Amino acid sequence: MRLVFGFLVFIGLAGPAAALCEGTDLIAEMPANTRAQLDAAVADTPHPTGLLWQAIRGDTRLTIFGTYHIRHDLTEAHAAALSPLIGDADVAYFEMNLTDKAKAQTAFGSDPSLMFITQGATLPDLLGEDDWQLFKSQMEARGFPGFMAAKMKPIWGSMMLGIGPCQARSGALNAEGIDMLLAKTAQAQGVPDLSLEDWRTVMTLTDAYDMDEQIEMLRLSFAFADDADDLQYTLLQRYLSGEVALVWEYSRYLSLRSGGDAAEEEFAQFEDLLLTRRNRAWVDLLLDQAVGKSVFLAAGAAHMPGETGVLRLLENEGFTVTPLPFDP
Repeated sequence: MRLVFGFLVFIGLAGPAAALCEGTDLIAEMPANTRAQLDAAVADTPHPTGLLWQAIRGDTRLTIFGTYHIRHDLTEAHAAALSPLIGDADVAYFEMNLTDKAKAQTAFGSDPSLMFITQGATLPDLLGEDDWQLFKSQMEARGFPGFMAAKMKPIWGSMMLGIGPCQARSGALNAEGIDMLLAKTAQAQGVPDLSLEDWRTVMTLTDAYDMDEQIEMLRLSFAFADDADDLQYTLLQRYLSGEVALVWEYSRYLSLRSGGDAAEEEFAQFEDLLLTRRNRAWVDLLLDQAVGKSVFLAAGAAHMPGETGVLRLLENEGFTVTPLPFDP
């Protein structure tokens, strides 16, 4: 399995971080012919741009916001602009509501096996000396001591390398992102906050990959570790301009460029696991629970565009989807 796991931060798996660092927009520096290929792929993508939409079918009205799970300079402004829309809703849905977020945090604190290797060989043995020293130095630059890095599950190590050293020093994994701010806004306004999925879903998604696959993912991450701050800067700038499908196509490009002969098939499997299956489950839940209601929904922006994105799936169920202006 060969994937660029730094992009998991974009869809929320790596948790909220403080995006306060400057960097280089790597998409802007791409060769013209390569960028043209990305633009062509984006042009063929349903709902490729935007952050805020309305989906209406009969008396069911959904207001949908695509979030960026990492805290950034406009997080509070975005949350303030969305507050009236939450207040007008009968119910608000998030990937995890406040109760489930607390359950997940408790689980991580009480069960080390969710993130760490608790039995058998650890990373110094699994990686070999040279790769272990490289990983150890990268993790220490992000504030993780060597003894902790040694026992981290490889797939979580890949995700941590997706957070650049500058971000880590600025409060990565500690700052509260917009999802929780919006959930708190809902509770403060008396709007029930509900979860789109069981709180264990994200925590167990990566169990689909065995240890050999996880080690391969981790080794691939080394190629991008030094660029992690620039990658996250690129994601943020493109997100703020609403170019969500472009971000996803760029992640596909990086993975296929470095992933070998099986990369295209493996990326498709990854996309199905992290996005498509969850999108379908979310839409099924809404079709069951939200009929006749005014709903506010906030979920990772990467879930919105595409043939199997939330917006197209709603259209397939008879909803009329309309982009809304959003420029706080």
